[in-house]
Amino acid sequence: MTNKLIDLSHTIEHEMITYKGLPAPIICDFLSREDSRKHYSEGTEFSIGKIEMVANTGTYVDSPFHRFIDGIDLSELPLESLVDLEGTVIHVQNFGRAITEKAFEGIDAKGKAVLIHTDWARHWRTDQYFEGHPFLTKGAAEFLAKAGAAFVGIDTYNIDDTTDGTRPAHTILLSNKIPICEHMCGLEMLPDIGFRFHAAPVKVKAFGTFPVRAYAVLEK
Repeated sequence: MTNKLIDLSHTIEHEMITYKGLPAPIICDFLSREDSRKHYSEGTEFSIGKIEMVANTGTYVDSPFHRFIDGIDLSELPLESLVDLEGTVIHVQNFGRAITEKAFEGIDAKGKAVLIHTDWARHWRTDQYFEGHPFLTKGAAEFLAKAGAAFVGIDTYNIDDTTDGTRPAHTILLSNKIPICEHMCGLEMLPDIGFRFHAAPVKVKAFGTFPVRAYAVLEK
């Protein structure tokens, strides 16, 4: 019997808007199958794709460099902070927009990936997704950092209130070298505990954010 895998990432598609005001990805051929045929033997063809996108596309991970000029970048994130983490899901649908530290009372977050299920992913690819999303308060971010969370993920438009220019959740978590994953989905399919979490971005130097294929492995 194999372990059950749960995909927690949105699919990146041509002209898909992730964040209002940022450009959508452009996905096209660099070398089409038709054009490739002249380079190979008869019956052999390849496709080489090209994608142009901003880092904040789809489901992505933020490293400290995203917020701080001297923070560690994607290439410097330890794998231990991104993969094979014990995970826990916190359901916060009844806490309103501002998710406070009360949502995490009694939770053992030390060394864990704390995934915050707001059910906002149901609005993905609609105008509603960009307006009035749930977010972590400064107190909640401070609580998770003090509790020793290894990773924090959320299924909303932004982990912060986008009307607050200080971005306290990003500031507090990334200053403590806690990676953040935004625009997650599928968290309703996970048990509260009893799974391992993985979300490794590509290893890019001097880059703060990149899409990931986040997923969970359910333990037997």
